[in-house]
Amino acid sequence: MSYSPTLAAALSGATLRQLAHWRKASSRHGAVLVPELSEVRPILYSFRDVVALRTCVKLRQDASLQRIRRALDTLRDGLREREHLSAYRLAADGGSIYLVEPEQATDLVHRTANIVIHEMVDVLRPFYRDGRHIPDLLQPREHVTVDPAVRGGVPVIEGTRIPYDEVAALLRDGVPAERISDYYPGVTASAARDAADFADYVDSYEPSREPRAAAAG
Repeated sequence: MSYSPTLAAALSGATLRQLAHWRKASSRHGAVLVPELSEVRPILYSFRDVVALRTCVKLRQDASLQRIRRALDTLRDGLREREHLSAYRLAADGGSIYLVEPEQATDLVHRTANIVIHEMVDVLRPFYRDGRHIPDLLQPREHVTVDPAVRGGVPVIEGTRIPYDEVAALLRDGVPAERISDYYPGVTASAARDAADFADYVDSYEPSREPRAAAAG
């Protein structure tokens, strides 16, 4: 399963402008995250990419983009860590960024190994960014779930393999939520409304709805 930039943005909390900016290396540092499925049009992100993007969004709330790039350079080049970014637990604390391991947290900005006290937040859980509620990655709505083992991670109606956008499309075509079960037996009216609500949320990440002056950081 692959995620379009719009769906990857909606599930991670990043803006489309940030995704584009993070795909590119700067004059001094490497790219933040290059999609592992396709970095050329059509650009396609993986489920692991979305998890990593959520980490980057949370780091960006407490650290500058330059500092994040420097930390990732240290992780990849200094420590020779070559796993996908989603495999690492990273945290921003006290002006630096740390690779968090069971016994220590390595300072990736100043390149020292220090034990630090900090609160680790599960990157899959909901959070707020610039006043916007970023939903739980695995359950973005009560009746909408994301499971990499089901349709490769495309959001579906809970307990089914029915993509959320197929249900949302019926509602947008005028089918009442109570009649969705005529088309998809087992999909309740509440589940249909959740699918439509999540579809509206994803659509809010379309370029035309993003503030033109939004910073790319």
